[in-house]
Amino acid sequence: MTLRFGTDGVRGIANVELTSELVTALGRAAARVLESDQPFVVGRDTRRSGPMLEAALVAGLCAEGADVVLVGVLPTPGVAHAARERGAPAAMISASHNSFGDNGVKLFAPGGRKIPEHLEREVEQELRALAVSQPEPGPDGFGVGVSSEARGAFDDYVAMLVDSLQGRHLTGLHVVVDCGNGAAFRAAPTALRALGATVDVIHASPDGVNINARCGSTHPEDLQEAVLVARADAGLAFDGDADRVIAVDERGELVDGDEILAIAGIDLHDRTLLRGDAVVATVMSNLGLRRALEPYGIEVIETSVGDRNVLDVLEQRNLSLGGEQSGHVIYADHATTGDGTLTGVFLLDTMSRRGRSLSELASVITRVPQVLRNVAVAGAESLSHDAAFWSRVRDVDDELGPDGRVLVRPSGTEPLVRVMVEATDPEAAEAAAERLVDLVEHAATRAAPARL
Repeated sequence: MTLRFGTDGVRGIANVELTSELVTALGRAAARVLESDQPFVVGRDTRRSGPMLEAALVAGLCAEGADVVLVGVLPTPGVAHAARERGAPAAMISASHNSFGDNGVKLFAPGGRKIPEHLEREVEQELRALAVSQPEPGPDGFGVGVSSEARGAFDDYVAMLVDSLQGRHLTGLHVVVDCGNGAAFRAAPTALRALGATVDVIHASPDGVNINARCGSTHPEDLQEAVLVARADAGLAFDGDADRVIAVDERGELVDGDEILAIAGIDLHDRTLLRGDAVVATVMSNLGLRRALEPYGIEVIETSVGDRNVLDVLEQRNLSLGGEQSGHVIYADHATTGDGTLTGVFLLDTMSRRGRSLSELASVITRVPQVLRNVAVAGAESLSHDAAFWSRVRDVDDELGPDGRVLVRPSGTEPLVRVMVEATDPEAAEAAAERLVDLVEHAATRAAPARL
């Protein structure tokens, strides 16, 4: 039995790596570590394997005496909201933007915040203990946990989204929503229509296998075309569990998390709602974000990749806004995690109040050319100990000088090494990225174990 938490919970191929037996054990371990008087909140996205893994997780939780409240198909932020309202721990069964064959489990501490690293390590330790020894008998009789359905969780989440505008509305705005055949397929259109927007919906017919299939935030091409055809004011594309969003402006151009952060940061600053006059972003954010916010006196605080790292800094510094280029945006006064629909609501609200198009708002950023490469390699973690490899990476960085930078990091969710290069000279950025890809591939080949 092997399991390690990445930057966004546990993921693997459902029924191969992430088996029912493993998820049952994970449920037992989570109940032991996150013990609470309140029932665990458990939600899922639309994957075919979701009900199977939900049943396994519930079995493990109940075997340790924990009660469970099932909220069904609901976005990750909806599950976190339910946990926050109940002061309860929670679990979301989802592999986010991955294809339907993968699945995963995200754990939330009581109150709806993703569990910190030290609790992840405790859960891993409990799993190892379960793997090498027969579990002690659990409670019996009235001590056995029970599960029940929370039929009002969907309505509560939608109400939170609507209430976030404090009586304002989106009447007069026309938006196209790409739900990615994922967890937002009902909640996002329902909330936006309740706020008065005219809403066209695409990719909102989940069948268990079409989640993220050439749609949603990682494949927004259909949305771009739909916005142009409908002559809509904007488009919103969600990933499988709807904790992030990528927008499309009225011209069909993409508006990513950096641009959304810039728009939100300036708007909150102008309304004196940006605590600390700072936003939190990750090392993947474009240099253009920092340059856009500097004239407003807004500091950009940089952290490692992962929305949990962003939230850590938001809490430590008592700040109100942070996010990632990928579209995870956290409004700390409203949510305990990234929320794609909430972010979309606030983005449309900014357009409405300011009377400006999305392309005008997004133009505040002049992006520094950025090249991203995902290099599929086995054992990407081994590169962290390869001093010669990192020396060569630094050489590439030094050659770009003050007008560029590089970032090479193993993915926390997939067997990939992510390479990012920024440079004011696009050709130099492309050339540096290609060199780094070659370095990653050669280093990974050296690190691979020999086959007999």
